[in-house]
Amino acid sequence: MKLQAKKTLDEIQRVRTIKLTIEYDGTNYQGWQVQAKGPTVQGTIEEKLNLLTRQKVHLIGSGRTDSGVHALEQVAHFTTQSPLNTQSIRKALNSLLPPDILIKKAEEVGEDFHARKWSKSKVYEYRILNRELRSVFHQGYVWHIPQYLDLKEMKKASEHLVGEYDFSSFRSTGSLTRTSVRRVIRVEWKKSRDGLIRIEIEANGFLKQMVRAIVGTLIEVGKGKITSDEFRKILLLKDRTKAGPTAPAQGLFLKKVKYTE
Repeated sequence: MKLQAKKTLDEIQRVRTIKLTIEYDGTNYQGWQVQAKGPTVQGTIEEKLNLLTRQKVHLIGSGRTDSGVHALEQVAHFTTQSPLNTQSIRKALNSLLPPDILIKKAEEVGEDFHARKWSKSKVYEYRILNRELRSVFHQGYVWHIPQYLDLKEMKKASEHLVGEYDFSSFRSTGSLTRTSVRRVIRVEWKKSRDGLIRIEIEANGFLKQMVRAIVGTLIEVGKGKITSDEFRKILLLKDRTKAGPTAPAQGLFLKKVKYTE
């Protein structure tokens, strides 16, 4: 009987790895990663996990999102000895979290799973509302540009991004990333009748503010301030000062994190 009791206790105390798929509105947060000042998405979820599991939990995300940036499917993981099943974890977390953070899925994975290290690619989407009038319902989730944009020329310019390049021209100044080389897998565009333009970029990794710098420069192309060929030259120059402005954070969404090619 004592041996059976010990086995049961060992099972309860087994360290498990839980993978979370998370949706959030980044408007009220200082980005994903915990910081000294201001609320963050990671910190908010960790606080609720600590209450739920009665343990000190460290949540590891697939990558950081900046202040004001949203996520449709951020992925993160944590380890715990809590015996709660994954459905209970998801439901309990959603009851504790504020309405601008949602746990879409919780699943137990292998102990070696790592949300960041196992990631093969990420997909970001940037949304532009290109029409005269702003939208009450898109407010906080698009970059409103009332001027005419030459979408055909912007698409042509974006084709130069596909491939492996040093993206120093489109990285935040002061970034400490070891290398600026990334591989962009695809760039796709969609435009709806109401003037909403969606730019989707998939890459094996992204530099800090890379998508926003790319979009800001593509807008310069759309306004006729630079040509598609000049956009390519800016990419090859590896000089952030030659590129366009950084697009506002509210139009950017982490759309998906992929773990298989």
